[in-house]
Amino acid sequence: MTILVEAVVESVDAALAAAEGGAHRIELCTDLAHGGTTPTVQLLRDCHSQVVFPVFVLVRPRAGDFVYTAAEHRTMLELIHRAKEAGAHGIVTGSLTGAHQIAETRTAELVDAARPWTLTFHRAFDVCADLAVALERLIHLGVDRVLTSGGAPTAPQGAERIRQLVIQAGRRIEILAGGGIDGGNVARLVRETVVREVHFSVKDSVKVRAVVKALRR
Repeated sequence: MTILVEAVVESVDAALAAAEGGAHRIELCTDLAHGGTTPTVQLLRDCHSQVVFPVFVLVRPRAGDFVYTAAEHRTMLELIHRAKEAGAHGIVTGSLTGAHQIAETRTAELVDAARPWTLTFHRAFDVCADLAVALERLIHLGVDRVLTSGGAPTAPQGAERIRQLVIQAGRRIEILAGGGIDGGNVARLVRETVVREVHFSVKDSVKVRAVVKALRR
C-alpha cells in the first residue's frame, strides 16, 4: 500500500522541493517556528500555479492556543473562503473550548465553509483532554482527517496511541501521523500504527527523498 506523504512548507521553493522529493500533497503555512499560521493569498496562488499536486492551506489566525474569540472565528471563516478562491484543495484548521474539548458548533461551521473540499483537524487535537472522545466528535461533525502525534511530543513517541486511534477510526476518518517524522523513523512508525498518511515539515528535497525511500523498502 502506498503511504501518502504530506509535506509542510512555507514557501514556493519548499513546495517545489517537496514535489521534487516525491511528496503527494503539501500543507502551506507561514511561521512554522511558532506552530504555523495562515499564508498570504499571494503565496497560495504562487504555489497553486507551480505545483501539480493538492495544496492544503492552514487556517490559523494567530499563534498560541486554539481557543478563539468570536471575531477570530469569523476571521477563520473568511480565510477559508479566500483560500478556496485562491486555489486551495483542502483546509487545515481546528478550534477548541477552554476545557480542551472540540468546539463543536464552530468546527461544524469550519467544515461547512470548507466544503466541497476536505478539512483536516490539526494538532489542536493533541491538546484535547480525551483523544478518543475528541475523535468521535470530529467523526460526527464530518471532519475528513485528523493530524496527530498521539498526544505525545512526536509521532514516534505517540505511536501506540496513534495505533489505537487508527483502530477506533476504522474507515470513518483518516488518521494523519505528524510530528518528528523523518527517514530514520517513518517506516517503523507506519508498521506500528498502520497509518496511511504521514506529515512532516520540509525545506528541501533531501528529507522528502529519505522518507519516500524508507517507505519503499
